[in-house]
Amino acid sequence: MEEQHRKNLLVLYASQTGNALDAAERIAREAERRSCPLTLLSLDQYQPSMLPHEEAVIFVVSTTGQGDTPDSMKVFWKYLLQRSLSQHWLKGTLYAVFGLGDSSYQKYNFVAKKLDKRLMDLGGTAIIERGLGDDQHPSGYEGSLDPWMSSLWGMLNIIKPEFFPNGPDVVIQDKVLIDQPKVQITYHNIENVDSSFSTASDLTNLDIQIGSARSMHPGKLSSDKCRPDCFLKMVRNLPLTRPNGGKDVRHFEFEFVSNAIEYDTGDVLEILPGQESASVDAFIRRCNLDPDSFITVNPRQMDGITDSNSRVPNFCGVHDGYSFSFPSTVMSFFATAEHERERLQYFASPEGRDDLYQYNQKERRTVLEVLEDFSSVQMPFEWLVQLVPPLKRRAFSISSSHLAHPNQVHLTVDVVSWTTPYKRKKKGLCSSWLAALDPQDVIYIPSWIHKGGLPTPPPSLPLVLVGPGTGCAPFRGFVEERALQSETNSVAPIIFFFGCRNEDIDFLYRDFWLTHSQNNGVLSEAKGGGFYVAFSRDQPQKVYVQHKMREQSQRIWNLLAQGAAIYIAGSSTKMPADVTSAFEDIVSKENEVSREDAARWIRSLEKHGRFHVEAWS
Repeated sequence: MEEQHRKNLLVLYASQTGNALDAAERIAREAERRSCPLTLLSLDQYQPSMLPHEEAVIFVVSTTGQGDTPDSMKVFWKYLLQRSLSQHWLKGTLYAVFGLGDSSYQKYNFVAKKLDKRLMDLGGTAIIERGLGDDQHPSGYEGSLDPWMSSLWGMLNIIKPEFFPNGPDVVIQDKVLIDQPKVQITYHNIENVDSSFSTASDLTNLDIQIGSARSMHPGKLSSDKCRPDCFLKMVRNLPLTRPNGGKDVRHFEFEFVSNAIEYDTGDVLEILPGQESASVDAFIRRCNLDPDSFITVNPRQMDGITDSNSRVPNFCGVHDGYSFSFPSTVMSFFATAEHERERLQYFASPEGRDDLYQYNQKERRTVLEVLEDFSSVQMPFEWLVQLVPPLKRRAFSISSSHLAHPNQVHLTVDVVSWTTPYKRKKKGLCSSWLAALDPQDVIYIPSWIHKGGLPTPPPSLPLVLVGPGTGCAPFRGFVEERALQSETNSVAPIIFFFGCRNEDIDFLYRDFWLTHSQNNGVLSEAKGGGFYVAFSRDQPQKVYVQHKMREQSQRIWNLLAQGAAIYIAGSSTKMPADVTSAFEDIVSKENEVSREDAARWIRSLEKHGRFHVEAWS
C-alpha cells in the first residue's frame, strides 16, 4: 500500500533536436536504478496547472535559435507567464533545472536560466543550483550532467528520503533492469502483407504508412504533433555550386503528395530522412534480420498495464531502420568477448565519459559502426529498438513562397561532409540522403512545417536582409513573394546583402537576385532597395557582408529611419555578432550617437520586433 501511495518524481523535458530527451531519459534511468518512482513526460504532454500539486519536478530544457524555447515548451511557458499566478503559486513545490545549450551562442542556455528564475519567482524551491550543459565542453553536455545528477540525488535524498528507499548510493544492477525489454516485436512476412493490398492506391497508402512509421518510436512519441504534417515527393534536385569547387549546395523542390499545406515565408520545414541502403543492408546482416519482413512494435504488457506513452502498433519495413546512434548503457551485458565487455563498461563509467565522448560524439559513430567495432555483442533486436534514440528530424529554412508555388516547397541545402579528429570521412545524414535522391524515384518523405525565428513581413514593411551562404534561403522566399505582391499593390523596398567565397563557384541563385535587382525589381536601387554581394576569396583581402554593409551605411540608415526591420540568417559562428556590430557602427555613424547608444537602439529594435536572427551550426 505504501508503494501505491508514494508520489513520483516528475521529469519534464523540452527538446527541439532530441538532446534534451536523451538527457531526460538518462536522468530517468539513473533514478530508476535507485528505486525512485518517476514519471517522464514531454512538456507538451503535461498540464501546467498541475504543477503546484507536484512534490518534486526535474526540468530538462534546451535552448534553440537565438534564445528561443523549444516548440514543445511554448504553451507551458506562456502559462507560466500569466500575471494571475501569485508569488506563492508554487510554494512547497521542489524543482531542479538542467539546461542544454552551446556557449558559442550569445544567449547561452537562456531558456534554462529564465525558467529557473520564473519558477523561483512563483515560489518554487530549488533542490540544487541549475545545471548548464555545454556542447563546447570536451564531453558535451554530459560533462555537466554527471556531477549535477550526483548532487541532485544527494540533496533530494535529504529533502525527500522516501524517494530512495535504499538511499541514493544503492544502485540496482543493470542486469536486473534489463530482465525484459519494454517493447515486443512481431515479424510479418512480406507475401502475407502484399496479399492485403490489391490496388495501386492501396500500395501508395502502404508506402505512406511506412513513411509514417519511420517517424514513430515506442515510448517516446505520444502527441499527434509527432505525426507528419504532410508527405513530400522530390521533383527537382539542382546543384547550385560548381563541381569540385569545395562546396556542394543543392536546390530541392518538393511536391505535396496529398493535400497541400499552407506555409508562410520564414517558416521551417523539418524532414525525417531515410538511410543509405548499403548501411541499412549491413545493419540487417549484423542483426540477423530478415530484409523482407515487416515488423510491428508494441509495448510489452506488464502486469496488465500498458505504457500509455507508446504508439500501438508501429508498422514499418525492416529496411526503414532505426537511427544509428550509440546506446551507451547495456551493450556490455550482451558482449561475449571479455576485452569488449570491459571496454564497454569503462565507457559507461564516469571515468570513461570523456573517452566515450571522443569515441562516439566527436567521431559521430553510428550504431552500425559501434556494433562492428564490438563484434561479440549480440543484443536482441528488441533492446536495440528500445535503447537506440529515434532518428532525429532535420530542420531547414523554407526558400520558397507558397504564393508563388502553391503545391510545392523549396529548400536550399548545404550537403555536409567533414573529416573527424581521427581522419575518418563523414557526411551529413539528411543532406547527403536528399542529395542522392532521384526525382524519378517514388520516395515519400515525412515532413513537418512550423514557425522559425523569422516572422513573415507584411508587404508594407521595408527590409534590410543579411544572408551569406545558405542564409539566403528564407530571403529567396521573401523576395519571391514581394515580387508577386508588387504586381498588384505597392510594396516597401528591400536591401539584401549576400556573401559567398567566389563569384564563379558558389554565387547561389545568381540569376534570381540579379533579375530582381534590375528593371525596377523589388531589390533595385530605383525602388529604394539594393542587392550587394561580398565575395570573400576573390581578392587578396577577405571581404565579408559586414564590409559591404558599411559601404552602404547611409542607404541602410535611411531605411531604418523609415521603420525597416532587420533580418539576419546563416551560420551561428561569428557572423551574427559581426553583422550586429556592423549595424551598431552604422547607427552610431549616421545618427551621430555613441557606440553604446547605438547598441541600445539596436536592442530596442529587437524588443519591438524589428530585429530577427535565425542562425544554425
